[in-house]
Amino acid sequence: MIVRAASPADAAALARIYGHNAVHGFGTFEEVAPSPEEMAARLKAVQDRGMPWMVVEDAGQVLGFAYAAPYRTRSAYRYTAEDSVYVAPEAQGRGVGRAALQAVVAACEALGVRQLVAVIGDSDNAGSLALHRALGFEPCGVLPALGFKHGRWLDVVLMQKALNGGASIPPQGAGIDL
Repeated sequence: MIVRAASPADAAALARIYGHNAVHGFGTFEEVAPSPEEMAARLKAVQDRGMPWMVVEDAGQVLGFAYAAPYRTRSAYRYTAEDSVYVAPEAQGRGVGRAALQAVVAACEALGVRQLVAVIGDSDNAGSLALHRALGFEPCGVLPALGFKHGRWLDVVLMQKALNGGASIPPQGAGIDL
C-alpha cells in the first residue's frame, strides 16, 4: 500500500468511496453521493488552505482517504483541525484507514496544529471509534440523536487529540488558513 497526497485525478475514486458511505453508511450525515466534480472541489478547497488530504492506494486503486480541514472558521479556532476518514467497503479491516489517518496526523503536526478533533457519526461506528482511540484520540462527549438517517436517530461522538504540546504551551505561528 502507498500513502500519498490526493490529486484531482483521484476525484472519481474519492466520490465512489465517500458516496458509498453517504448512501449506505452512518459515518457521514450526508445522504446523497456527491459527484466526482463535487469531490474535486472539496479536495481543492482543503488543499488550497494548505491542509492535508491523503489517499491510500494499492495496485493503482485508491482504497481510502483521510483529510483535515479547519474545525471552524472563526479565528480562535486557527490551531484546531477536524479529521475525516473513509475506506472503501472492500478494503475495510486492512489498515487503510489507519495508514491514511496517521499521515494526516503527521501532516497536521508539521503544520503546527494544536488540537485535532474527530466528529464521528453514529456511536455504533466501532471501526472509526477504535481507529481514533488507537491513534491516541480521547473521547470528549456524545451529542445524542443529532441526526436522522436511514430511519434512525444517530449520535455524534466527539474525540480529540492534542498535538505539538496541545494546550500546555502557547502556540507558535499564525495557525491554519481559515
